[in-house]
Amino acid sequence: GTVLEKDDIVIYESTVYPGVTEDFCVPILSEISGLCYNTNFYCGYSPERISPGADKYALENVMKVTSGSTPMIAELVDNLYKKIIVAGTYKAPSIKVAEAAKVIENTQRDVNIALMNELAMMFDKMDVDTSEVLDAAKTKWNFLDFKPGLVGGHCIGVDPYYLTYKSEKSGYIPTLLNSSRKINNSVASFIVDKTIQLMIDADKAIQSASVLIMGYTFKEDCADTRNTKVKDIVEGLESLLCEVSVFDPYISANSDTNFISNPFDAKKKYESIIVAVSHHEFIKYTTTNFKQLSKGKLVFLDIKGIYNESSWKF
Repeated sequence: GTVLEKDDIVIYESTVYPGVTEDFCVPILSEISGLCYNTNFYCGYSPERISPGADKYALENVMKVTSGSTPMIAELVDNLYKKIIVAGTYKAPSIKVAEAAKVIENTQRDVNIALMNELAMMFDKMDVDTSEVLDAAKTKWNFLDFKPGLVGGHCIGVDPYYLTYKSEKSGYIPTLLNSSRKINNSVASFIVDKTIQLMIDADKAIQSASVLIMGYTFKEDCADTRNTKVKDIVEGLESLLCEVSVFDPYISANSDTNFISNPFDAKKKYESIIVAVSHHEFIKYTTTNFKQLSKGKLVFLDIKGIYNESSWKF
């Protein structure tokens, strides 16, 4: 607002619930600048769609949704992005539609992953391998190929709350969205409980047990730790007095934290091992490698299902 000048266009890209740009931001811009919306200045909204760690989804390679506060501004904003977006643009009919489109992209993924997580927890009780079930089911042409797992990060684990907040303010309580958030937030506790159960089954003491967690970032092949649910696993195990060490090739070892250097280069042994993130650096390891790190019977949890053999897969 302090730098806004006549005929400027302010374009927002942050994920928000429908209405934030025009109902919340615009009045602040008007008040501070003294300019009149859609007379002296204008707005656009074009949500970002990049994916950390995935080069093929770089800015220019993903279709961009655009919008503007008037038809003329919408056209100007769309043409601006067309200059750099090789994949093309989609001009939404309004700013609110563009805002809503972005927030439901991540909400849809949250709901689909929640279904997979609930199925995984159900099948675990039935002693059925979830990955084998999904491999069989996805042979049908219209089966959606989502997988169970930890849902963290700054998008999928956060954006649905924007939508549920606005929905409840508008008078509708979204049961499915709230349930999905509850399911996905429960996965870390489920993994902690499973780790303890497997250690008890292997006649291992829980208090002071050394546990190695491989991977800490919220997704594979990047250093982004925002809202990582691996943190919840660490804290859950520590609350049971386990001694947790974390190895992540994207995070430097630090004596003041849980993070260590490559455990395969050291001599320390662990009561249990959890592979929580599918970094490509981890794929080269085998069950034999994990047995060499194990203190006594191998208790090895493969959360991402990247190994042929393990004590347990989610």
